[in-house]
Amino acid sequence: MAKLDPIIFVVDDDEAVRLSTEMLIRSMGLRVEAFEAAAEFLEDFDPQQPGCLILDIRMPGMSGLELQEHLNEIGATIPVVFVTGHGDVPMAVKAMKAGAVDFIQKPFRDQELIDRVHAALDRDSESRLESQVKEKIQERVDLLTSREFEVMELVVEGQANKEIAFDLGLSPRTVEIHRARVMSKMTAASLPDLVRKYLSWKR
Repeated sequence: MAKLDPIIFVVDDDEAVRLSTEMLIRSMGLRVEAFEAAAEFLEDFDPQQPGCLILDIRMPGMSGLELQEHLNEIGATIPVVFVTGHGDVPMAVKAMKAGAVDFIQKPFRDQELIDRVHAALDRDSESRLESQVKEKIQERVDLLTSREFEVMELVVEGQANKEIAFDLGLSPRTVEIHRARVMSKMTAASLPDLVRKYLSWKR
């Protein structure tokens, strides 16, 4: 599947701010799509599309905070950079606690916004990579029988075969067979590799 280029989404009801932000992002050589209202953005929103969201905190209809809350509810991971007026700083702090990447106060310098956008795109890229890794590990975990899964958990805890055998009421030889199957199904090259994969999956 071809990798999608990131898009910077701008949602701001102030036309002048929206247009100038759009022009600045285009000048960075990045794709941009601008919307006047949160509802308009949601109509077009695709969670699979990489990018970030530059979002005005105060807007008629659905506010920026309400849009962020909605995105969190549907499990969308798009990084959000809030644009705020001076009086909105307490709101912006609340938004940060709800997972926003950053906030920037109006009027802002171009470089300030550029830095925030690059940081948000980096976060999006890392988050998507982690999700892909986790999905691949999940596919491997799904291949395990319930007994093999139990053995894996005890192996990862650092238990020896004899201890696992005692805990599960099995012979050490049976545990060895389960352990070998776990390593094979999880495509783990070593015990540390299995532990890494297990911890990535659990995160």
